[in-house]
Amino acid sequence: MVSDAVDLSRVHLIGIGGAGMSGVARILLDRGSIVTGSDVKDSRPVRALRTQGAQIAVGHDARNLTLAGDPPTVVVTSFAAIPKDNPELVAAAELGIPVIRRSDLLGELMEGYTQMLFAGTHGKTSTTSMAVVALQAAGQDPSFAIGGQLNRAGTNAHHGSGSVFVAEADESDASLLRYKPDIAVITNIEPDHLDYFGDEASYFQVFDDFADRVTDTGTLVVCLDDEATAQCGERALDRGINVVGYGTVTHPRIPNHARVTSERMEDTTTFVTVDLNGTPFEYSLAIPGRHMVLNSAAALLAGDIAGANPVKLAEGLSGFTGVRRRFEFRGELPSGTRVYDDYAHHPTEVAAVLSAAKAAHDRVVVCFQPHLYSRTVNFAQEFADALSLADAAVVLDIFGARETPVEGVDSRVITDKMSIEAIYDPDFSHAPLSVVKVTHPGDVVITMGAGSVTMLADPLLAALAEAEQ
Repeated sequence: MVSDAVDLSRVHLIGIGGAGMSGVARILLDRGSIVTGSDVKDSRPVRALRTQGAQIAVGHDARNLTLAGDPPTVVVTSFAAIPKDNPELVAAAELGIPVIRRSDLLGELMEGYTQMLFAGTHGKTSTTSMAVVALQAAGQDPSFAIGGQLNRAGTNAHHGSGSVFVAEADESDASLLRYKPDIAVITNIEPDHLDYFGDEASYFQVFDDFADRVTDTGTLVVCLDDEATAQCGERALDRGINVVGYGTVTHPRIPNHARVTSERMEDTTTFVTVDLNGTPFEYSLAIPGRHMVLNSAAALLAGDIAGANPVKLAEGLSGFTGVRRRFEFRGELPSGTRVYDDYAHHPTEVAAVLSAAKAAHDRVVVCFQPHLYSRTVNFAQEFADALSLADAAVVLDIFGARETPVEGVDSRVITDKMSIEAIYDPDFSHAPLSVVKVTHPGDVVITMGAGSVTMLADPLLAALAEAEQ
């Protein structure tokens, strides 16, 4: 199934423990490749890959290229996350070993399959995961690579026996342009990653370019509820691409093949009806929120286009239990206080999660960690407005990730603009005590962000439990 363009017999992955890298490493191992890699720390994904046969070093060193004896036939890296002076990259260049991006590798792995790709500013991981679970319920065994771990399957990637390969298409560094989708889904488009693209126009353009990558016999699927995405679909229509839509609304030019006709919430379960090509299908969702309803309609339509049984697809959606760090339940206290963890790191995502939580619960407290200095500064007011949907908030210092700290910039650019009780706590280890101060019995508490804030869920549960004694 792999093209002759890249020799994948011995593959070395730098940053192998990351969500994307660990997934493609798992597929390579399943296909019989010799896999080596390195990461800055030991982790659950690293240990899992070792049990599958990967040889992995903690720390970066040129000698890691020969962990399996012979040097690798190709080295895989993330240009955004791995610096150019990484000793393994330098050694690969000196030895003349090809270096490719993770997206290039994924493109190679998808050759020969029906490629189902999910793109968009928000919702890629959840929608991709829903599609995988739905296809599995329909008797298919799709290969997949997603950016999060499926709760039910306990994995983020799989080498399947079926003809469909399901994956996320990441726009953050334009790597989605590496793929040739037969079914391309765009969930929404909103300015982000301006540190890479420079301006909003360039960011929007990458989705038009992605639409142009759809095969001649393929289909572009767009969310009609999102104006920018619908406009992208219209432009694609004008260029001769086959375009269909999904969502709650109709469109004058793009047919809505998966129209959400009703949604009803009971406790934390949402009951959904979707008119799929004129036939109603009902299912329930365990993950709350209008955004999840739209994501499920996208997954249902994509699976239908791929030829799967829609009745079984709907049953699969009812059995979808979520993805790690997407409104993931972490624990409940005797008082009824519940703690969840979520990956939301853009104002629209924050607002969607908090709105869904507020729809089902009286009081919501959020412990938020901003991600990237550039995003925090660019969207400070939007973050303040979104976080103010909660009843109280504790905001940690900015998680810089790939960016260096900016002098004079901290999370107070957000908290100073908020309209609710908001505590700025720069002390990570003290944050659980700050959350305890603003939490009432029976509240829903959400740790939120794309950085290290997920590590606070367990200490927060412990601090809340101690406060209740």
